[in-house]
Amino acid sequence: MRSFLYNIRESFGIAFRALRANKSRATLTTLGIIIGILAIATTMTVSNGLGNNFKESISAVGSDVLYVSRMPWIITGDFFQYRNRPHIKYEETEELARRMQNTKAINPSTFTSRNIKYRSTVLENIAVIGTTDKQMMVASGVPEHGRFFSSSDVYTRRFVCVIGKEIREHLFKTADPLNKDIKIGRYKFRVIGVMESQGSGGFFGGPNFDRRIFIPITSFTKAYGSRNRDFDIAAKAPSQEQLEAFRYELVSEMRKIRKLKPTEPDNFSINSMDSLMNAYNSVMGVVVLIGFIITSFSLFVGGIGVMNIMLVSVTERTREIGIRKAVGARRGMILTEFIFEACCLCTVGGIIGLIFSYGIAALINAFVMPASVSLPIVVIGILASFMVGIVSGLLPAMRAAKLDPVVALSYE
Repeated sequence: MRSFLYNIRESFGIAFRALRANKSRATLTTLGIIIGILAIATTMTVSNGLGNNFKESISAVGSDVLYVSRMPWIITGDFFQYRNRPHIKYEETEELARRMQNTKAINPSTFTSRNIKYRSTVLENIAVIGTTDKQMMVASGVPEHGRFFSSSDVYTRRFVCVIGKEIREHLFKTADPLNKDIKIGRYKFRVIGVMESQGSGGFFGGPNFDRRIFIPITSFTKAYGSRNRDFDIAAKAPSQEQLEAFRYELVSEMRKIRKLKPTEPDNFSINSMDSLMNAYNSVMGVVVLIGFIITSFSLFVGGIGVMNIMLVSVTERTREIGIRKAVGARRGMILTEFIFEACCLCTVGGIIGLIFSYGIAALINAFVMPASVSLPIVVIGILASFMVGIVSGLLPAMRAAKLDPVVALSYE
């Protein structure tokens, strides 16, 4: 064991001395590894950033909330079979709330787009969401100023609203919007609250959560009508552990409400955050795989460059190898020395590539989306560099180890 460790230490020492003796060549050789590891680390960083950005953009959905909708969020089959489904009516949302007393919250909602106006300032195509006081229970985000509307506001059909932060900035500038009247379409609503900033759908181009207005659903139907309008139902499960059982109960009750026969398929969909995440993971899995295959070509090319340089090194040091064999150096030691030299070369290039990837990650984080080089990326980058070194150095090392001492000593 002691002899093995001594041979390892000697091999490392010889490898580092050989690299220092050819600094320019070693630097140029590592460029391929630097670019390869930089490409792989950047691909993984962007992938993680996209994942975090996507999770952040759908965080308002809620992991323990199921959504009853006319159509699934992710359509994988024939679109026309979903298009012909009947709308979910407001009366059905009320019936579901009566039937499911054990749930934490049943919150119906619908939306429309309207121009809004305050004095002379007009904002076009603003999402107006009709909902209930239970909105706070099924979605993230709370009022930063003022309050959300109460069950009394919903019951009495008060024309009150809670606006998003971006709407406040555009309509009111620095003025206090509370208790001010704004026009949503043709109707006046009093501002009673301003939502905290929730951001937009991020890199994926989702909805801008700061550009929405919430009004009581009863006021919505009074002002804009409910006929031929589609409603969604957010149902909060009693607990995360009971989510699947709650899903079956929700499907059962909706089938009863819609009087579907046992042989008839569901004419509604149950959506959740899991369905979005599964769809995202499926798509990103393919994208990341393709990205890895493409970026691995640069690492492969870098490995070929290391192999060529190591073959040149073996040729240049043929006489040295002959002398070492003549004084008793074994094949294993020669083999280990050249493999370690290739590994050192590739690992140094990998570390430099990872350092550059930190800079790129900082730029992505500053200007595009949240991104950072995580510890697993660093470990994978170093291990990949080391493995490329072993593969690239194996052929030159075997050639060096097989040299005949007599022939090597006579080499000029």
